[in-house]
Amino acid sequence: MTLTINPETYGKLLIQYLPKVITNETENERALDIAETLSNKYDITPEEELLLDLLVTLIENFESKQYTFENNSTPLSRLHFLVEANNFKQADLLDIFGSKSIASEVFNGKRQISKTHAIKLGERFNVDPALFLI
Repeated sequence: MTLTINPETYGKLLIQYLPKVITNETENERALDIAETLSNKYDITPEEELLLDLLVTLIENFESKQYTFENNSTPLSRLHFLVEANNFKQADLLDIFGSKSIASEVFNGKRQISKTHAIKLGERFNVDPALFLI
């Protein structure tokens, strides 16, 4: 279904809101406020919907550049995080690693987490075992 847009009505909306490429947080907050207002309207017009689509595109563009996320975690750092978050100690996972020496080597980064260990860790922490392999 193609929406019929009234160019004059859409033009007036553009003049009223003056959408542009977002370059800072203040502009982003303003665009978010307008987008929220439009998305909460019960009887949104086709022209307002087109403006909303434009604002969402501008917001996504800004936020994808502004809020980049670098994942620097490793299987070992994830293990350390989960152990700490659950108030565990290395000794609490001896049943998974089979021996104190293997657990120590894994925890100190001298040995990789095996697939078997990853599966058992996934079960223990209720997470995807792949977290410990990738």
